[in-house]
Amino acid sequence: MSLLSSARRIVVKVGSSLVTNEGRGVDAEAIANWSRQLAALAGEGRELVMVSSGAIAEGMKRLGWATRPKELHELQAAAAVGQMGLAQMYESQLSAHGMHSAQVLLTHADLADRERYLNARSTLLTLMAHRVLPVINENDTVVNDEIKFGDNDTLGALVANLVEADALVILTDQRGLYSADPRKNPDARFIDNAQAGDPELERMAGGAGSSIGRGGMLTKILAAKRAAGSGAGTVIAWGREPGVLLRLARGEAIGTALHAATPKLQARKQWMVDHLQMRGAVKVDAGAVIKLRGEGKSLLPIGVTEVQGDFHRGDVIAVLAPDGTELARGLANYSGAESRLIARKPSSEFEALLGYAAEPELIHRDNLVLR
Repeated sequence: MSLLSSARRIVVKVGSSLVTNEGRGVDAEAIANWSRQLAALAGEGRELVMVSSGAIAEGMKRLGWATRPKELHELQAAAAVGQMGLAQMYESQLSAHGMHSAQVLLTHADLADRERYLNARSTLLTLMAHRVLPVINENDTVVNDEIKFGDNDTLGALVANLVEADALVILTDQRGLYSADPRKNPDARFIDNAQAGDPELERMAGGAGSSIGRGGMLTKILAAKRAAGSGAGTVIAWGREPGVLLRLARGEAIGTALHAATPKLQARKQWMVDHLQMRGAVKVDAGAVIKLRGEGKSLLPIGVTEVQGDFHRGDVIAVLAPDGTELARGLANYSGAESRLIARKPSSEFEALLGYAAEPELIHRDNLVLR
């Protein structure tokens, strides 16, 4: 059975060679095909995110460059030009199937910084809640090291972690993973199922990809390992396989399935428990304890009786029961100073107290783990 058959939230990543038809420009037919499948899956109630390469390749085509430039400023210029065509193509093809899309440009730094992580997460979840398909690309116009060494396979895994996806699908120009390069070794064995993070997979994986993209099978293996850290399984499959996304969602085994060793909920809990040094704490009343422990609700500021420490939005903080014992921990939506202003207050008063209106929760239940 496919990893996607029961997946509710899916991140799909497509590579440059597929999106741009080996560098000849944005492939309208291919994007139309994926858009049709994405719309059908969205109609089933699934939540979807597309991570798409292709901006630099499309920019190269528009600028008339036959080979990928090496100078950073030229790569950034190509990305700026190409991003326009890429976004326009996704918008037109998705809208033809009744779907709205949104362009989201991210860098690895956005997902390493806790405050920017929360901001990106909130934006993506809000888009999905409104049935808008986020189309994500790395912000190649402004990044430096990532444009030279990065790849959208890694970005796809980071996005899967960010939105707590059930599955990551990496569509590539290969059928999946082989035990050796099938172009050089006729005895190469196809790997249909394996565990993400198995060191043997990295040994099997090949080197660099095409002259258009920057990835290779190794980056996909490492991306699957990263995605598995939050409990998401990964499928690596040929992007031009007819109806690939729909068939995977129906349970058909296509490509290489790399399974996560740790279930999603357990992985999320372990990540939160182990993550970073706690920067502060909030003490809550008995009513909040019931909401958190008995009903699985988010922590609202109205239930907070005391704020300890000088923490920032996105920091990990402890939630203390009235007797001072640790009840939970999670990512704070507000700084310590802001939390002190809104403690014991309803969300209707936040704008007057803070000067802006943001999340009603101090810690959202998705970012909170009970101890």
